[in-house]
Amino acid sequence: PPDLSSALTGVFQEMANSECHFSNGTEKVRFVVRSFYNRPQFATFDSDVGHFVGFTPYGEKQARYWNSQPEKMEYRRAVVDTVCRHNYPFFAPTTAER
Repeated sequence: PPDLSSALTGVFQEMANSECHFSNGTEKVRFVVRSFYNRPQFATFDSDVGHFVGFTPYGEKQARYWNSQPEKMEYRRAVVDTVCRHNYPFFAPTTAER
């Protein structure tokens, strides 16, 4: 195959991963969002913490911006109930075996 490394030097990738963590059924539920830029994680939201935390200078700037938006923060905190707990019956059959 051709060497594409020189053609991809200007390509940047941003990605976010959302996860629901269940402990003892729905007794203890966490919602976590991890944000990545060119592979390193730059920020995360953890419902147990209740706000975004930045891990790089860019991540700290983004976390301050995201944390300053009350509507978005209220939505993120509510996802534990509206998405994670609500969808637990669908997740449980496949995840309980792991």
